[in-house]
Amino acid sequence: MNDASWLSPATVFALVAAGLFFLCGLLTGVWKYRWMIGSEQAEAPYYVNIAHRTSLMYSFACLLLGTFAQFSAWPERVNLAGVAVPALFFAGAVTSYVIHGLLRDTDNQLRRPHRLGSFRVPTGLIRLAMAGVILGETGGFLVLFTGFVAALLAGMPAGPS
Repeated sequence: MNDASWLSPATVFALVAAGLFFLCGLLTGVWKYRWMIGSEQAEAPYYVNIAHRTSLMYSFACLLLGTFAQFSAWPERVNLAGVAVPALFFAGAVTSYVIHGLLRDTDNQLRRPHRLGSFRVPTGLIRLAMAGVILGETGGFLVLFTGFVAALLAGMPAGPS
């Protein structure tokens, strides 16, 4: 049995998230292919394509988050939040893309009026969600990146003596 105890909890979270996003990317790829072979234009609905591509991209983004978390100087709870917050926003995005892909209700979820199936989503709610995405994803990464830089600086020699 392998001993992965040297991995921080934040890194483990990131690796599990990466695996789940990659699996989602593979499965949405099958979904996309099924649409393509059944379509005269050999195309899948817009948000089926988006769900497929973003799942694959987010899998690699989570690997990056995990790498920065593993080498961060910050306390583990800070690193775990730095990984979890962006990963949860990634999951929310993919979920919304899958829903739009299933409903085939739009090719641009930010076009007004905002729709989810036959339901109109208030513009204020969309703006709030987008602000959360920007702050959560960027903030989470900045926490991890500054922790990594702090660790590098703490381990660097003070300079020539």
